[in-house]
Amino acid sequence: MTVLKIDVPARQDPLGTEPYREWIFPDGTRWARFHRTDSGYLLRFPDLADYTISADGLEVSCRPLPHVAAKTIRHLYLNQVLPLAFSRRGKLVFHASAIETGSGAIAFVGESGRGKSTLAASFSAHGHRFLADDGLVVEEREGRFDAQPSHPSLRLWEDSQAALMQLREAPLLPLPDIPKASFLAGRALPFCGEARELRRVYFLGTDTAEGVTFTELTAGDALIELVRHSFLLDTGASELIAAHFDGLARMLHRPMCFRLDYPRRFDALAEVRADVLRHCGH
Repeated sequence: MTVLKIDVPARQDPLGTEPYREWIFPDGTRWARFHRTDSGYLLRFPDLADYTISADGLEVSCRPLPHVAAKTIRHLYLNQVLPLAFSRRGKLVFHASAIETGSGAIAFVGESGRGKSTLAASFSAHGHRFLADDGLVVEEREGRFDAQPSHPSLRLWEDSQAALMQLREAPLLPLPDIPKASFLAGRALPFCGEARELRRVYFLGTDTAEGVTFTELTAGDALIELVRHSFLLDTGASELIAAHFDGLARMLHRPMCFRLDYPRRFDALAEVRADVLRHCGH
C-alpha cells in the first residue's frame, strides 16, 4: 500500500536541475514537472505542491504551498501522483476512464481534453456505473484482465458540466486550485466499487467525425497506443519497462482495442452511447 505523508508547508525552492519530463495541458499550460532525486522522484505542480515518491513507489510525501487546501492536496495525490507510484510498482495504469456494462468493463483512452470523463459521466448518468476517471488500474488475474475501481469522483471541464443536465443533482467537490470541477458519485452518477473484466478499450480518435465509427487496431498499433497512454513514472527503469511491455502483450492476446471516432457534440452523446453498447455486445 502506498502511504501519503504531509510535510510542513514550505516554499518551492528551485531544484537547480532540468526536469526529465513535463505534463502540459492542450492550451500550453505546464501542469507538472518530473525530477529525479537521490532517494526517488519529485513531482512538482507549480504554485500548488511538491510530491516526492520513493524509488519503490511505496511512500509519497507532499510539501504544499501555504495557500493550498487539503482537499486539493488529496485530489492531486489520488488523480495524478498515486497512478505514477503504482506504475513504479509494476502495475498497468492508463490515462483512461472506465464504465461497467452487462458484459464487463469498457475503457475510454485518450489525452487530457479528448472527452474520456465526459463519456464516462454520460454513461454513468444513464445507468452504467463508472469505475475510474483517468487513472485506470488494470490487474491480471488467472488469465483475465480486470479494470479496478478508483476513487468515486469524476472531473469535468466547464462545457461538459453545463451540457450534462444530470450533474445538477450530483454533489460537487469545489477545488479552487484545479481547472476541472470534481463531481462525487451518488444517485446522479452511480459508481461501481468492484473490479470488472475489461472487455473493450476504445481510443478516442478524431474531433471532426460526422458519425460514430469503430476501427479495430492491430496488436502492434494497440501496443503503441497503450504505451503512449500509460502512466509511467520513469521510462529509464529498464526492468520495469520490460515487465510493462510483457503485461501489455499478454493483455492484447484477446482482440479488444478499437479507435472510436465520433462527433464531439453534446447532442450526439445518446447516439454514441447506443453505438458503443451495440459494438461491445451489451
